[in-house]
Amino acid sequence: MKGNIIITDKNTIVSTMDDVINWMRKSSIWYLLFGTACCAIELMQTGGPRTDLDRIGSVFRSTPRQADLMIVAGTVTYKMAERIVLLYHQMADPKYVISMGSCANCGGLFQNSYSVLKGVDKIIPVDIYVPGCPPRPEALMEGVLAIREIMMKENYLKNHGRRSNDI
Repeated sequence: MKGNIIITDKNTIVSTMDDVINWMRKSSIWYLLFGTACCAIELMQTGGPRTDLDRIGSVFRSTPRQADLMIVAGTVTYKMAERIVLLYHQMADPKYVISMGSCANCGGLFQNSYSVLKGVDKIIPVDIYVPGCPPRPEALMEGVLAIREIMMKENYLKNHGRRSNDI
């Protein structure tokens, strides 16, 4: 048994559709990177053998229409905020956001600058905050694993499935 999925023999699985859909979704998280500073460089380290995001099914996508997860890494200025909101709205539902690093979380070292947004959560909803300046690749890996846990607890069909008047 894996969670609520029961494997009775080699050819039979007993479960709910929500559990099967959530299991598939958590096994193929496609992320969109909005990297503006040193945190984006640190994110590149997650492609290495120590913290390989590919092994848990996370693959980089360059278009928001194919992404489930947006990772905002680095300082966000007011000019860039419009672009982040636009990219966020282009993502298909359900969508998730990780704020990576002190600059994305609260403005960081540059928070007293006139042009820096005091956290990406002021413009889009954030699911997971990864602290640090810059955060280690292992911390980002923990953030992605936390997103997977959020996905497994969702009631996908109720929130995103057919409505009763569509049937």
